[in-house]
Amino acid sequence: MEVILLERIAKLGQMGETVKVRDGYARNFLLPHGKALRANAANKTRFESERATLEARNLERKSEAQTVADALAGKSFIVVRSAGETGQMYGSVAARDVVEILGAEGFNIGRNQVELNTPIKTIGLHNVTLHLHAEVELQVELNVARSAEEAERQAKGESLTSADAIYGVDEDALRPEDFFDPDAEFNGEGDDE
Repeated sequence: MEVILLERIAKLGQMGETVKVRDGYARNFLLPHGKALRANAANKTRFESERATLEARNLERKSEAQTVADALAGKSFIVVRSAGETGQMYGSVAARDVVEILGAEGFNIGRNQVELNTPIKTIGLHNVTLHLHAEVELQVELNVARSAEEAERQAKGESLTSADAIYGVDEDALRPEDFFDPDAEFNGEGDDE
């Protein structure tokens, strides 16, 4: 099905372009959400007559999204979750959790604006991409930790999943001599048979 785009859509085209898309995508997403019109003569003339209004509305949405992006730029959010000693979380942090965390800070972001292909399942610093508008995109940092104190340590660059953080042992300083005695005598007798 050919449609006329009423706004810029990533990986599809710019406003005003006539593009060919699958019928289901057009019927189920583009047309009901007001992002496109069927490409026919009547809709082409309708689009040209409304073009200035659509461009003004798009510019207004972009400026609103840019305002939110400027407020979010460079921010880091602390997420406290329970996790095992190795840093593997018992649950996960999904897109809806990101929306709740940003909402608690006063930012109104939709779940569909959060790009998180797989949920976060380990503690540490994670970058999450937000698509606030087709032309406005930014990354925020999530500091996922077991406590606020651990979040501060992670923010300083300390790894909480290493043997040093868990057991108080620097794993890079360990040598084979720490595990066995190199001067021990081997008498050649053993269970080799």
